[in-house]
This record gives sequence, structure tokens and C-alpha cells, in this order.
Amino acid sequence: MNKKIKFSEYFNSWLYENDGYYSKYKQIGKKGDFYTAVSTSSFFGGTIGKRIVDAIQSKELPKDCTILEIGAHHGYLLADIIQFIYTLKPELIQTLNFAIVERYPHLQKHQKEYFKDSFDNAIDLLHYNDINEVEIENCFVVANEIFDAFSCELVFTKDDVLQQGFVKKHNIEFENCEDEDLINHCKKYKITKGEVAVGYENFINTLCKNIKNFEFITFDYGDNYPRNDFSTRIYSKHEVFALFEDNLDLKKYYKTSDITYDVFFTHLIDCFKENKVKDIVYSTQMQALIDFGIIDLLEILKQHVDENTYLREVQKVKTLLEPTGMGDRFKMLQIKK
Repeated sequence: MNKKIKFSEYFNSWLYENDGYYSKYKQIGKKGDFYTAVSTSSFFGGTIGKRIVDAIQSKELPKDCTILEIGAHHGYLLADIIQFIYTLKPELIQTLNFAIVERYPHLQKHQKEYFKDSFDNAIDLLHYNDINEVEIENCFVVANEIFDAFSCELVFTKDDVLQQGFVKKHNIEFENCEDEDLINHCKKYKITKGEVAVGYENFINTLCKNIKNFEFITFDYGDNYPRNDFSTRIYSKHEVFALFEDNLDLKKYYKTSDITYDVFFTHLIDCFKENKVKDIVYSTQMQALIDFGIIDLLEILKQHVDENTYLREVQKVKTLLEPTGMGDRFKMLQIKK
């Protein structure tokens, strides 16, 4: 780390090198560094499962399509989806295919073990090492909180000149930007300060090229306009540290804590539009989960469990939906091709 590198390279090494944060198995939830919608309530995955059942019943996807999760970590989300599909339409478990894109062999092993414990031999889970390996005719793709983990460049405008972030010895410094693509991107979206994601184009181009028909759903925190401020932050044992917080020692958290930033959804949407995809829905997590039928699922639960169990689950679902929390902070992008 003695050599000066672009922030995107530093970010990538932090998360993805052999000893990077994501290269090691991590707990999510109370014992981990952060919470996700998946760790909050199984009804998050259950509602996606309901959306899959509805898409098949409306003939948008065939009953033998593949349900593919990208960035599955432990496998909890896909397992929740499967459980609710079985509850709503059990015969689909016999016809659907289930797969995960996961680059790390030890995480593939964890996922297989979890599916074995959860479903015995009822589910034949297929793994891909990379999105480039995925070539499928019909697919429902789920990607929860992956785009905030793509590497990014830091930019900052000083005296009307765009500056780019570099890192040396875990210290961030800015220099005049000489990257024409980065300069043009910032001009296009009127970005004067913040993060520019790297890799969205290649990922989405590959997705659109390799899968003929798909519905793609992703949830993440962010907005459809640039904040023009830095959002990069570090999560460590449920504490949050802004990247430029006074006296923050980046070396202390490097590769041992999560690093992330807000997703600029208009950039994502434009990547799909460049692939001639027009069926695009952008909404808050709250609106998306309601539209997909989370309230209907709670009504089904109410008919089959005691009142205390029902009320406990309602409280968890409220966390997913509350406008002042995850419900509005997290956004959903639904793409149909």
C-alpha cells in the first residue's frame, strides 16, 4: 500500500483480494457488522418468492425457469424465496431451477451446507463462479445489495476542475482528473462531488447478453439523483464511520470491516436502457414490497399461527417498510427483458 493507487483499486482490494473483507465468511445481523433486509425478516425473501409465483402464473416466465441469486452470502435469501414458493405453489419446486453466482469456493461450500440442512436433497443448487458463465434462456434474477459493493472512484470539484481520489499508505489525496471517461460521466450526470461506480456497464451488458428473457430485481440504498456529497462509509460491529471522518484510521478497518456507498440508480437504469431494455420500474423498498404482496403474505400467516407469533413477524415487517428507515432509504429496481 506504499504505492499510489486509484481509490477504485483500493476499494476493490479492501473487499475482494484473497484476504479481503468478502473473501472470509461473515455473520450478518446482530453478531455481524451490519443488518440487511434479509436478516430482518424472512418475509423479505418471501415477498420476492410471491412475485416469482405471480410472474409464472401470468406467463411472464415459464415454470421451468431458473431462479438466480447474485451475491448470496450465506444463502438465506434464496432459501427464504424457495420456502415461500413451496408454501404458495409447492408444485413449482419440482420444475424450477435454483442457482447462485458466487466467486469464493468456501462460500459456495457454506451455501451448499445450508441448503442441505434446510432442504435435505429436495433442492439441487447450481453454482456459477462468475456472471460471465451464466447462459440461460429464462431467468428470474435477484441481487440484494450488490451494487454498493462495486468499486468506485472518488471525485471532487475544486476551482471548477474535477479532482480524482488516490490512496497512498491508507491516506486519500485528490489530484486533477486525467480520465476523460470519468470527466464525461460527471458532466453527463452533473456530479461535482461523491462516488462514481466502476463496472456497472460490464455487469449489465453481460447480463443482457447471456440471458434471453429475464426479470431482474435489486434492492439497495441510494437514489435516482446524485447527492453531490461523499456517501462512502465503513461498517464495523454496527458502528458507522464516514470515510472522511476526522482522525479516522483507514488502516485499522482495511479488509476487516465493510465499506460501501450510496447507489446512483439513474446510472444503473441508463446501463439497461443502453441494452434496449425499456420495461423498468424504480421505487422505494416499501412500495415494492407492498406491490409484490407482503401484506397478503401476512394475512396468510395470521390464519395459521397464534397471535403472538403473528405480531412478532408484523414488527419485523414494519422495519422493512417504515418510511423513516429501510422502507424509504432502500430503493428497488425491477427490470424485465
